[in-house]
Amino acid sequence: MNNINICKLTPEKLDDYLYFFENVAHTDNKEWDRCYCVNFCGDNNLEIAELLRDPEIRRTYAIKYVNENLIQGYLAYYDGQVIGWCNTNNKKDCLRCFGWQLILGKTQAVEESIRVKSVFCFTVAPAMRGKHIATALLERVIQDARKEGYDYIESYPNKSK
Repeated sequence: MNNINICKLTPEKLDDYLYFFENVAHTDNKEWDRCYCVNFCGDNNLEIAELLRDPEIRRTYAIKYVNENLIQGYLAYYDGQVIGWCNTNNKKDCLRCFGWQLILGKTQAVEESIRVKSVFCFTVAPAMRGKHIATALLERVIQDARKEGYDYIESYPNKSK
């Protein structure tokens, strides 16, 4: 697929991000409907986890997080339509996140001199799965992490699937 374009999430891409999570991302899995991937950013902790059960509140936080650059990642486009998402952030900024604590539990702090890029989530439009979209997203994460001086890249696959 040659027409794939990968873009960093910025406030200018907020409408595409919201559209993806509201109309594309989890149309085949209502359990994750409108998740907005808000559980993996530095401002998100166990204190607000209960609030985030409500999709409208999640949307409000998603807008806030994108505009404040707390949630970071990449959107994948095919022929101008958003078809994929990868949530990635600086590990140090995520250790208090609800998603981190839910999936990985409490961890020790990262040594201050080590920069780790964390890859938390991939979501690809159901019709586009199996077409190497996640690979293209990950390749862009790796490319940018090198340019940005990260020492390591980590991901946290769901071992129960």
